[in-house]
Amino acid sequence: MTHRAAPGVISGCLGLVLAVLAMTTEQAWLAGAAGVAALAAGLFTLGLADRLARARAQADAAQGEAEAARAESADMAARAAHFEAEALLARQHAPVDVTGGGAGSVPSAADLTRVTDVETGLFNTAFFAVTLDKRVSAARRGLRPLALALLEPVTGVADDDPSPAVGRPVADCLVETLRDSDIACRLDAGLVAVILEDTPENGAVWTVERVRRRLAASAGGVTLRAGIACYPAHAFDAEELFGAAQDALVAARDWRQDRIEVALLPDE
Repeated sequence: MTHRAAPGVISGCLGLVLAVLAMTTEQAWLAGAAGVAALAAGLFTLGLADRLARARAQADAAQGEAEAARAESADMAARAAHFEAEALLARQHAPVDVTGGGAGSVPSAADLTRVTDVETGLFNTAFFAVTLDKRVSAARRGLRPLALALLEPVTGVADDDPSPAVGRPVADCLVETLRDSDIACRLDAGLVAVILEDTPENGAVWTVERVRRRLAASAGGVTLRAGIACYPAHAFDAEELFGAAQDALVAARDWRQDRIEVALLPDE
């Protein structure tokens, strides 16, 4: 019983006692008092029911707003890559109509080659430079985690002569493993950067591990080394995040086998 319901319960009990006394003693004033107590109990009950109904309606409304916000966030994340690609094209003096009213709303194949790698179909370094900063800023505004994984698929590790192995098989493994909201970019020096939204450290490690397993099953002889850094655990801006992921990748290179390393915390 809550403190809000106590007055009604007390009034009801008092009315019951007075009613019993009135029947026993045949005193009219006791019957009247019992009626007043019963009326007070009824009024308290009606008020409490009204408050409960309002509280329930407010809770339902808040839950609906939260679900709508989550759905909108997921939709925005899935479309972010397309919008960012259009923004990069605009900066490169290739305007794109984003109103949806004309044929120019979809970039041409020639335009897309400016933000994608021809060999793998992944986004390229120019796109990565633009989108990482935007994704970190969005994570900061939304108070959400963000992970950056630098992947280095190589061959020849057993012979102590590693060479980059970024190609279509690696790109296919990434496309098959990652979510629509994740971004994979081919960088220079045989690296692939993967931006994982709403993903803390343990989720990023598991995602890279799934990529490693799929790559091992489909492309034998390829060793995957990876460095992972997360916002805000390891860095607070895009430059720091990339540097932390690079440091983790350097640590992974010390192993002559598949290896996933996570960046050290700033105070370690």
